[in-house]
Amino acid sequence: MGIAAEYKAKVNNSGVPEKILEARNNLWEYNKLINSKFFRDSRWHLKVIADTLQALFEHRIIKLSEDESWRFVTLEEKRRMDENNVEYIVCRNLAIDIPPRHGKSYNLSQFCDWVFGKDQEQRVIAVTYNEILAGRFSVNVRDGIEATKEDKRFTVFNDVFPDVHIKYGDSAKGMWSLEGQYFSYLGTGFGGTITGVGCSIGIIDDPVKNHSEAFNDELLDAQYQWYTDTFLSRLEEDAIQIINMTRWNSRDLVGRVLSDEDAGDWYVLEMKACLNEETQEMLCPELFSWKSYLKKKVKMSLAIFMANYQQTPVDLQGALYKKFQEYDHLPMDSEGHLLLEEIKSYCDTADEGNDFLCDIIYGVYNMEAYVLNVIFTDKDMGITEKQVAEAYFHWHVGWADIESNNGGRGFARAVERILKEEYDSNYTHIESFYQGENKIARIKSNATWVQEHIHYPKNWKDKWPDYYLAMKSYQSDKKNKHDDAPDATTGICEKMGFAADNWLYK
Repeated sequence: MGIAAEYKAKVNNSGVPEKILEARNNLWEYNKLINSKFFRDSRWHLKVIADTLQALFEHRIIKLSEDESWRFVTLEEKRRMDENNVEYIVCRNLAIDIPPRHGKSYNLSQFCDWVFGKDQEQRVIAVTYNEILAGRFSVNVRDGIEATKEDKRFTVFNDVFPDVHIKYGDSAKGMWSLEGQYFSYLGTGFGGTITGVGCSIGIIDDPVKNHSEAFNDELLDAQYQWYTDTFLSRLEEDAIQIINMTRWNSRDLVGRVLSDEDAGDWYVLEMKACLNEETQEMLCPELFSWKSYLKKKVKMSLAIFMANYQQTPVDLQGALYKKFQEYDHLPMDSEGHLLLEEIKSYCDTADEGNDFLCDIIYGVYNMEAYVLNVIFTDKDMGITEKQVAEAYFHWHVGWADIESNNGGRGFARAVERILKEEYDSNYTHIESFYQGENKIARIKSNATWVQEHIHYPKNWKDKWPDYYLAMKSYQSDKKNKHDDAPDATTGICEKMGFAADNWLYK
């Protein structure tokens, strides 16, 4: 086949080369066309990032109910669901947790260009660590659109989207517009001013500079407050938001949003630099080889290395609990009848103003505990009394142990009263008792039993995110700010009669 015939074979009826059409409709194909040297098919993780970003933009990450996991659907599948009036939940929030130098920020800037090519009415606000990095990110996006074709062998943005241009005279470094738009892009540093504009896409890229900042509670609190008070207020209805960062601390921005009440609204894309140390399998050996991995591991603090390259926040590495048992369904017989022998509850009321109440309802079968419900909150007792009473009634709790320390006895009486007055129920026997044992000793000495014999539902991370994080991050050899969750969980072990001898820890 001659050159002319080969070219015609790659051009459809519209006269547009097939590769251009593919790039218009597919972010990964666009990336490869713009920079084939970097975006190679061998770097499969880059394709995963691009496909995820495109699916988020096209509202193709969905679930049919709150209890389901997110799934990706094609545009055709989504169209059929819409035609058949199938109800589903669309994901609009993406957290990207990938090692440094693996192309995640570059992929994001390419994504912005491609989005502007697809829809010039999109508005992006991109926030990075400081104004310098924000300006650099902004320039990368702007220059990608403005790129001039100087070599016929290379493809630029306007080859794919010839009708999209930066507005003349409105192309400042940090804020600019496309032709026909009053505002298209704003780049700013974390904590900067973004009043007066709104966006359909909000991006936060690596807000934490280093491990020192990652463990500065005041800085983390300030970042989160700016995120909730300022950044979220700029998101328009149905906007999507993307947080792209190296994880350091379970209290960093991603950790916070994943522990909020709406944690289930987030899709998390997480990848480790090394997939398997035994086989030396790397995520992308072309960008970060096994040899480089070992060098970094030797030179860096292990905790910092694991946070950067293996996506394990530093404060989770010294955790007391290393694993948890999970169940897909509760114990049942061959005919589908539940085998739970009794439904019980353990409640640790809040000792002080900044403590959490933790109430765990669990079923017992064959000397194993199956967690059914968790209330973990720092709300006032006037609220939690009603929450606990409602949960006892709903789950048909037969026996409830409530610690009587620091107001616990009054709490127990209030719960019992609410059950009788509002639910006309005396089904639950409430036992209030004084807990006088050393709390830390109890938690540590019974940690093994807790890990081996308390079973959580598969989606407990989504059902009770605050409790989940409190259990996962409880430190073995460090002072913990809160211990309410491990304390109450240990109580299950004690009330089932399996408590270990604590004398070694006293």
